[in-house]
Amino acid sequence: MSLLQQLTDASRAGREYLLAAPAIRRAMSGDVTRALYLAFLGQAYHHVRHTVPLLMAVGSRLPDDKGWLRSQVVHYIDEEHGHEQWILDDIAAAGGDPGAAAAALPRVETDAMVAYAYDVAQRRNPVGFFGMVHVLEGTSTALALDAADRIQARLGLPDRAFRYLRSHGRLDQEHVEHLAGILGRLQAPEDAAAVTQCARAMFWLYGNVFRSLDAVAA
Repeated sequence: MSLLQQLTDASRAGREYLLAAPAIRRAMSGDVTRALYLAFLGQAYHHVRHTVPLLMAVGSRLPDDKGWLRSQVVHYIDEEHGHEQWILDDIAAAGGDPGAAAAALPRVETDAMVAYAYDVAQRRNPVGFFGMVHVLEGTSTALALDAADRIQARLGLPDRAFRYLRSHGRLDQEHVEHLAGILGRLQAPEDAAAVTQCARAMFWLYGNVFRSLDAVAA
Protein backbone atom coordinates (compact mmCIF):
# COMPACT_ATOMS: atom_id res chain seq x y z
CA MET A 1 0.00 0.00 0.00
CA SER A 2 1.35 3.43 -0.93
CA LEU A 3 2.12 6.03 1.73
CA LEU A 4 -0.57 8.27 0.28
CA GLN A 5 -3.17 5.52 0.72
CA GLN A 6 -1.90 4.77 4.23
CA LEU A 7 -2.13 8.46 5.02
CA THR A 8 -5.65 8.71 3.66
CA ASP A 9 -6.80 5.69 5.66
CA ALA A 10 -5.10 6.72 8.90
CA SER A 11 -6.47 10.26 8.83
CA ARG A 12 -10.03 9.48 7.66
CA ALA A 13 -11.60 10.33 11.03
CA GLY A 14 -9.72 13.62 11.17
CA ARG A 15 -10.87 14.54 7.66
CA GLU A 16 -14.47 13.84 8.66
CA TYR A 17 -14.02 16.03 11.75
CA LEU A 18 -12.76 18.88 9.59
CA LEU A 19 -15.50 18.61 6.98
CA ALA A 20 -18.17 18.47 9.69
CA ALA A 21 -17.27 21.98 10.89
CA PRO A 22 -20.43 24.14 10.79
CA ALA A 23 -18.70 26.91 8.82
CA ILE A 24 -17.72 24.47 6.06
CA ARG A 25 -21.20 22.99 5.92
CA ARG A 26 -22.70 26.48 5.69
CA ALA A 27 -20.30 27.45 2.91
CA MET A 28 -21.12 24.37 0.88
CA SER A 29 -24.86 24.97 1.28
CA GLY A 30 -24.55 28.65 0.36
CA ASP A 31 -25.64 29.80 3.82
CA VAL A 32 -22.80 32.29 4.37
CA THR A 33 -22.75 35.85 5.66
CA ARG A 34 -20.21 38.47 4.67
CA ALA A 35 -19.00 38.50 8.27
CA LEU A 36 -18.32 34.75 8.17
CA TYR A 37 -16.43 35.00 4.87
CA LEU A 38 -14.33 37.86 6.23
CA ALA A 39 -13.68 35.85 9.39
CA PHE A 40 -12.41 32.97 7.26
CA LEU A 41 -10.13 35.27 5.27
CA GLY A 42 -8.80 36.88 8.43
CA GLN A 43 -7.78 33.58 9.98
CA ALA A 44 -6.45 32.34 6.63
CA TYR A 45 -4.14 35.36 6.54
CA HIS A 46 -2.77 34.50 9.96
CA HIS A 47 -1.72 31.00 8.94
CA VAL A 48 -0.88 31.56 5.27
CA ARG A 49 1.65 34.27 6.13
CA HIS A 50 3.69 31.58 7.88
CA THR A 51 3.79 29.19 4.91
CA VAL A 52 7.05 30.43 3.39
CA PRO A 53 8.88 30.75 6.76
CA LEU A 54 7.73 27.23 7.64
CA LEU A 55 8.98 25.85 4.34
CA MET A 56 12.31 27.58 4.87
CA ALA A 57 12.55 26.00 8.33
CA VAL A 58 11.79 22.59 6.87
CA GLY A 59 14.44 22.99 4.17
CA SER A 60 17.07 24.06 6.68
CA ARG A 61 16.63 20.91 8.78
CA LEU A 62 16.45 18.25 6.11
CA PRO A 63 19.25 15.68 6.55
CA ASP A 64 21.65 14.92 3.73
CA ASP A 65 19.85 11.73 2.78
CA LYS A 66 16.75 13.84 2.13
CA GLY A 67 18.64 16.37 0.02
CA TRP A 68 16.38 15.65 -2.95
CA LEU A 69 13.52 17.19 -0.96
CA ARG A 70 15.19 20.61 -0.87
CA SER A 71 14.32 21.25 -4.51
CA GLN A 72 10.72 20.32 -3.72
CA VAL A 73 10.69 22.79 -0.83
CA VAL A 74 12.06 25.51 -3.14
CA HIS A 75 9.27 24.69 -5.60
CA TYR A 76 6.65 25.14 -2.89
CA ILE A 77 8.23 28.42 -1.74
CA ASP A 78 8.08 29.79 -5.29
CA GLU A 79 4.42 28.75 -5.55
CA GLU A 80 3.32 30.06 -2.15
CA HIS A 81 5.22 33.35 -1.94
CA GLY A 82 2.94 36.38 -1.58
CA HIS A 83 -0.35 34.53 -1.08
CA GLU A 84 -1.02 36.34 2.18
CA GLN A 85 -1.29 39.56 0.14
CA TRP A 86 -3.92 37.90 -2.04
CA ILE A 87 -5.97 37.37 1.10
CA LEU A 88 -5.67 41.00 2.17
CA ASP A 89 -6.73 42.08 -1.32
CA ASP A 90 -9.74 39.75 -1.10
CA ILE A 91 -10.69 41.26 2.27
CA ALA A 92 -10.65 44.74 0.77
CA ALA A 93 -12.71 43.63 -2.25
CA ALA A 94 -15.23 41.98 0.09
CA GLY A 95 -15.74 45.22 2.01
CA GLY A 96 -13.47 44.47 4.95
CA ASP A 97 -10.49 46.31 6.40
CA PRO A 98 -7.27 44.55 5.40
CA GLY A 99 -5.14 46.66 7.74
CA ALA A 100 -7.28 45.74 10.72
CA ALA A 101 -7.29 42.08 9.71
CA ALA A 102 -3.49 41.98 9.47
CA ALA A 103 -3.07 43.81 12.79
CA ALA A 104 -5.58 41.67 14.69
CA LEU A 105 -4.42 38.80 16.84
CA PRO A 106 -5.22 35.37 15.41
CA ARG A 107 -7.64 33.10 17.20
CA VAL A 108 -5.99 30.72 19.62
CA GLU A 109 -7.11 27.85 17.37
CA THR A 110 -5.17 29.38 14.46
CA ASP A 111 -2.19 30.06 16.69
CA ALA A 112 -2.21 26.44 17.83
CA MET A 113 -2.19 25.13 14.27
CA VAL A 114 0.71 27.38 13.28
CA ALA A 115 2.63 26.55 16.47
CA TYR A 116 2.27 22.82 15.83
CA ALA A 117 3.58 23.26 12.30
CA TYR A 118 6.64 25.12 13.59
CA ASP A 119 7.19 22.40 16.17
CA VAL A 120 7.21 19.77 13.43
CA ALA A 121 9.59 21.84 11.29
CA GLN A 122 11.99 22.88 14.03
CA ARG A 123 11.92 20.14 16.70
CA ARG A 124 10.49 16.95 15.22
CA ASN A 125 11.13 15.21 11.91
CA PRO A 126 10.80 18.06 9.34
CA VAL A 127 9.55 15.60 6.72
CA GLY A 128 6.36 15.41 8.79
CA PHE A 129 5.45 18.87 7.49
CA PHE A 130 4.21 17.25 4.30
CA GLY A 131 1.36 15.90 6.40
CA MET A 132 0.18 19.49 6.78
CA VAL A 133 0.55 19.99 3.03
CA HIS A 134 -1.67 16.95 2.53
CA VAL A 135 -4.36 18.39 4.79
CA LEU A 136 -4.45 21.96 3.51
CA GLU A 137 -4.07 21.20 -0.17
CA GLY A 138 -6.36 18.19 -0.12
CA THR A 139 -9.05 20.22 1.61
CA SER A 140 -8.58 23.10 -0.82
CA THR A 141 -8.88 20.83 -3.83
CA ALA A 142 -12.07 19.29 -2.47
CA LEU A 143 -13.76 22.52 -1.41
CA ALA A 144 -12.23 25.79 -2.58
CA LEU A 145 -13.63 26.26 -6.09
CA ASP A 146 -17.11 25.02 -5.20
CA ALA A 147 -17.18 27.07 -2.00
CA ALA A 148 -16.08 30.22 -3.84
CA ASP A 149 -18.91 29.83 -6.36
CA ARG A 150 -21.52 29.30 -3.65
CA ILE A 151 -20.29 32.16 -1.46
CA GLN A 152 -20.15 34.53 -4.42
CA ALA A 153 -23.66 33.58 -5.51
CA ARG A 154 -24.96 34.17 -1.99
CA LEU A 155 -23.18 37.46 -1.28
CA GLY A 156 -22.95 39.00 -4.76
CA LEU A 157 -19.28 39.87 -4.31
CA PRO A 158 -16.99 40.61 -7.29
CA ASP A 159 -14.55 38.07 -8.71
CA ARG A 160 -11.63 40.00 -7.21
CA ALA A 161 -12.87 39.02 -3.71
CA PHE A 162 -12.06 35.35 -4.40
CA ARG A 163 -8.50 35.28 -5.71
CA TYR A 164 -7.20 33.27 -2.75
CA LEU A 165 -9.90 30.60 -2.84
CA ARG A 166 -10.00 30.20 -6.60
CA SER A 167 -6.26 30.39 -7.20
CA HIS A 168 -5.58 27.91 -4.41
CA GLY A 169 -8.25 25.57 -5.65
CA ARG A 170 -6.57 25.43 -9.07
CA LEU A 171 -2.98 25.40 -7.78
CA ASP A 172 -3.67 22.74 -5.20
CA GLN A 173 -5.06 20.38 -7.82
CA GLU A 174 -1.53 20.39 -9.27
CA HIS A 175 0.06 20.24 -5.82
CA VAL A 176 -1.86 17.11 -4.81
CA GLU A 177 -0.27 15.23 -7.71
CA HIS A 178 3.11 16.74 -6.84
CA LEU A 179 2.74 15.67 -3.21
CA ALA A 180 1.86 12.13 -4.27
CA GLY A 181 5.20 11.97 -6.07
CA ILE A 182 7.04 13.15 -2.95
CA LEU A 183 5.28 10.67 -0.69
CA GLY A 184 6.02 7.89 -3.13
CA ARG A 185 9.76 8.45 -2.61
CA LEU A 186 9.66 8.38 1.19
CA GLN A 187 10.74 4.89 2.19
CA ALA A 188 11.82 5.17 5.84
CA PRO A 189 9.17 4.05 8.37
CA GLU A 190 9.97 7.02 10.62
CA ASP A 191 9.20 9.44 7.77
CA ALA A 192 5.89 7.74 7.03
CA ALA A 193 5.02 7.90 10.73
CA ALA A 194 5.95 11.59 10.95
CA VAL A 195 3.83 12.54 7.93
CA THR A 196 0.87 10.55 9.22
CA GLN A 197 1.10 11.98 12.74
CA CYS A 198 1.25 15.54 11.42
CA ALA A 199 -1.69 14.99 9.07
CA ARG A 200 -3.89 13.53 11.82
CA ALA A 201 -3.08 16.45 14.10
CA MET A 202 -3.62 19.03 11.37
CA PHE A 203 -7.06 17.76 10.43
CA TRP A 204 -8.10 18.25 14.05
CA LEU A 205 -6.37 21.63 14.42
CA TYR A 206 -7.68 22.98 11.10
CA GLY A 207 -11.13 21.70 12.00
CA ASN A 208 -10.95 23.77 15.18
CA VAL A 209 -9.95 26.86 13.19
CA PHE A 210 -13.15 26.50 11.16
CA ARG A 211 -15.16 25.89 14.33
CA SER A 212 -13.87 29.20 15.70
CA LEU A 213 -15.13 31.27 12.76
CA ASP A 214 -18.64 31.84 14.09
CA ALA A 215 -17.15 33.46 17.18
CA VAL A 216 -14.91 35.65 15.01
CA ALA A 217 -17.83 36.66 12.80
CA ALA A 218 -19.92 37.56 15.84
